[in-house]
Amino acid sequence: MHFVRNVTCTEGYKLLLAFEDGSVRIVDLEPHLEGEIFEPLKDINYFKTVRLDPEIDTIAWENEADISPDFLYEIGKVKTEDV
Repeated sequence: MHFVRNVTCTEGYKLLLAFEDGSVRIVDLEPHLEGEIFEPLKDINYFKTVRLDPEIDTIAWENEADISPDFLYEIGKVKTEDV
């Protein structure tokens, strides 16, 4: 199981996430914002209120939406110097 250690908003619905194994990945969540709990996140200003929830070791929002760190790790693209 993976754990998110840091989150930074980049552009649009992309987040820069640091994981427990030292990897840094860019995650584009725009195509994954489906379902009632994620509907408010389609508002980019609300999306940018993302925070790290240390109790569950992943990202979350005030409306209690959160995303599995393993899913984030899987869909993330490893950040390289070019990105």
